[in-house]
Amino acid sequence: MSSKRVYWIEGDGIGPEIWRAARPVIDAALAKESDMRIEWVELLAGEKATAETGSPLPEETMNALRTADFAMKGPLGTPVGTGIRSLNVALRQTLDLYACIRPVRHFEGLETPVKHPERVNMVIFRENTEDVYAGIEYAARTPEAKKLIAFLREEFGVTKIREEAAVGIKPMSEFGSKRLVRRALRFALDTGSKSLTLVHKGNIMKFTEGGFRQWGYDVAAQEFGDLTCTEKEPVEGRLVVKDRIADAMFQEALLRPEQYQILATPNLNGDYISDALAAQVGGLGLAPGVNMSDSLAFYEATHGTAPTIAGQDKANPGSVILCGALMLEQMGVPAAAERIRNAMSKAIAGRAVTVDLAAQVEGARVVGCQEFGEIIGACL
Repeated sequence: MSSKRVYWIEGDGIGPEIWRAARPVIDAALAKESDMRIEWVELLAGEKATAETGSPLPEETMNALRTADFAMKGPLGTPVGTGIRSLNVALRQTLDLYACIRPVRHFEGLETPVKHPERVNMVIFRENTEDVYAGIEYAARTPEAKKLIAFLREEFGVTKIREEAAVGIKPMSEFGSKRLVRRALRFALDTGSKSLTLVHKGNIMKFTEGGFRQWGYDVAAQEFGDLTCTEKEPVEGRLVVKDRIADAMFQEALLRPEQYQILATPNLNGDYISDALAAQVGGLGLAPGVNMSDSLAFYEATHGTAPTIAGQDKANPGSVILCGALMLEQMGVPAAAERIRNAMSKAIAGRAVTVDLAAQVEGARVVGCQEFGEIIGACL
């Protein structure tokens, strides 16, 4: 019997509850389709790590992840505006998890804010290490901010920045942009998708987001030229590479979602559009995601820690369960992944769901986090 080691981080807030509900479902789905088993190894991060080690992100955790193939985690909390910078961002940058991949689809039976949520079936590839999320910023009126403003004025003649401003830097590189788009292109071709769309704000930020757009087209032409074409010069049977301005893409996602399959985006745009698309199909409770380097696939719940309901058995474990489906696909057991998705559909059809989904399911009976996981497991 073969096994795959998966490092897991419980998470803060509702993290412990959703893990208890999700892990048995993942194990059971795998057992029904394969002799392979998962060896789960816990790592510490967040509040639990701080309580036990004094550090929210211990070096022992990072050392283990540097050698890992697979990892999963619940939500990790970070104070807003003060204290430690985001643990999620720290993990992504330190481990070079440059591709945030978010599939978004609708589960029948969920009422949503749009008339035809079933038309949404997209996978978002978001660059994960650059852009404004690189965290290069300085608080207003600090010596660092004043020095940077003075440098820009004296060396580049930039006079439009107020002296009391906070300032940040938005790095976007050819290397980072191309490797993200390259990964998205390979996925699009492997899955037989019709199109890949570069989402950017290059009409205004011509050298950062405009660079992302151009580098995306370049990698498609230079490395996949015999398999791709552009929207302006379509070729029958080839993957169409096109681009959309970010704000226009939000409109397209509402009006014509069926025309888009794969999106490749810079960091900030991808954050916005992936959450907006999730809202169109029912919310973050059923939105899985994975952050990937060239060696590590790190799956995570896409929602937050929800501290107001922590410990009350009200949380929805669906995001982590569906992360498990993504992971099983990556492990080479797609039948187990599809079994989880089908079980989720059956559970929703049965109308016994957690409180966040109940408002979207006609005639729903509200159940707790643990029971919802058990219902999904029984539907496998």
